[in-house]
Amino acid sequence: MRDLTKFYIDGKWVEASGQGRLEVVNPATEEPCAVIALGNASDVDRAVKAARAAFDSFAATTIDDRKALLQRIIQVYLKRNQDMAHAITEEMGAPKTLAIQAQSASSLGHFQTALQALDEIEFESDEGTHWLVREPVGVCALITPWNWPANQIACKVAPALAAGCTMVLKPSEVAPISGHLFAEILDEAGVPKGVFNLVHGTGPEVGAALSSHPGVDMVSFTGSTRAGVEVAKNAAPTVKRVAQELGGKSANIILDDADFPRAVTIGVLTCMNNTGQSCNAPTRMLVPAHRMNEAIEIARAAAAKVKTGDPYADGVTMGPVASEMQWTKVQRLIEQGVKEGAELVAGGPGKPDGLERGYYVKPTVFARVSNDMTIAREEIFGPVLSILPYKDEDDAVAIANDTPYGLSGYVYSGDINHARKVAKRLRTGNVHLNGAGVDVTAPFGGYKQSGNGREWGVHGVEEFLEKKAILKPKK
Repeated sequence: MRDLTKFYIDGKWVEASGQGRLEVVNPATEEPCAVIALGNASDVDRAVKAARAAFDSFAATTIDDRKALLQRIIQVYLKRNQDMAHAITEEMGAPKTLAIQAQSASSLGHFQTALQALDEIEFESDEGTHWLVREPVGVCALITPWNWPANQIACKVAPALAAGCTMVLKPSEVAPISGHLFAEILDEAGVPKGVFNLVHGTGPEVGAALSSHPGVDMVSFTGSTRAGVEVAKNAAPTVKRVAQELGGKSANIILDDADFPRAVTIGVLTCMNNTGQSCNAPTRMLVPAHRMNEAIEIARAAAAKVKTGDPYADGVTMGPVASEMQWTKVQRLIEQGVKEGAELVAGGPGKPDGLERGYYVKPTVFARVSNDMTIAREEIFGPVLSILPYKDEDDAVAIANDTPYGLSGYVYSGDINHARKVAKRLRTGNVHLNGAGVDVTAPFGGYKQSGNGREWGVHGVEEFLEKKAILKPKK
């Protein structure tokens, strides 16, 4: 079992100030695989002070200095890529292929795009009547979730470093191994002491201490909307900047002119990807009412293609959900769907046959769902798809937008311009057309209760920059 009971503060591994410990559970085996120390306000204060002490010198580094640092991190990350993928599988159950090809690869991609952004952002420009200067915002608290652990760390750490900020990271206590490994990578790459600091712990303890700390200038948080509200409340008294990427209940509108078998199949499989534990998952599939029966048969066949099992086994496409708490929540919501009268097309309550050990969930599809049902309103964060009927295009858009969330959306059409026209009507930060994947250079973030601010690429670096106007005297 891994011993991860030290924190990375001021360029070295140090003991926690308290005695609290937490075992990290492998969700595929239900056995402990690591132990972390639980930090407290004292540990947070040490880390913030280290970041504050390092800020002036790091903020003064040149663009070339920061590019060289990012390049060194990329080189070390490439050496540890397999280790990172293995850690992600161990801590949150991602199948090994997904872990190496998507989970770990996407985090590497964020360092590469942050490096590119330094060639695209104009940090100082002459605007005629004034000079416009973009400067690092300061000391940043980075609070990350367990579902895409390395990806979410990288899409905060990489742009913060590129901007010239210093930081304290609190990775999820559910999946902290990747965060610990990240600290090892940054240490080997020669990140100056105090620039990056790591404190493990819980949200109510370490997260609250970070978001309320007067020495922190900005909080970047990814997690549930409920937790995001608490972060914002804690940050409010010190009026610090808060950037948040929160929950989602994304609609997938399949228009009548789409390649229906392909669109429905991809929609099902995309929803099941990462065991449904993605904030931008297309969990509400909207189909023309007169094609509901057709959609049901295609979806049933697609769900049957999902191979659930040991994430280390060849051919497995879906592992367990990340924790017992998450499994219990998903089961409750599946049972609620049945209770409220949705038609169960595939899956259902309980564990898949032959998988009694581990937090496994059946790939589940409901049909003839109305948008007022619980399974259409709440973010389930598991492999559960709801298929909803719509009367016409206006009805589809109305249903899609009838949610407190607005992170992502999906549209399928036989005509890309038709799909784009519908996409522009959706109140979401992202819209994927005809199966388009993610793009780490595009801005990522949400409308409404899905958060504020944008991550990834140039837009992600800009979140960590302040704008200063230096006014010229009149001649």
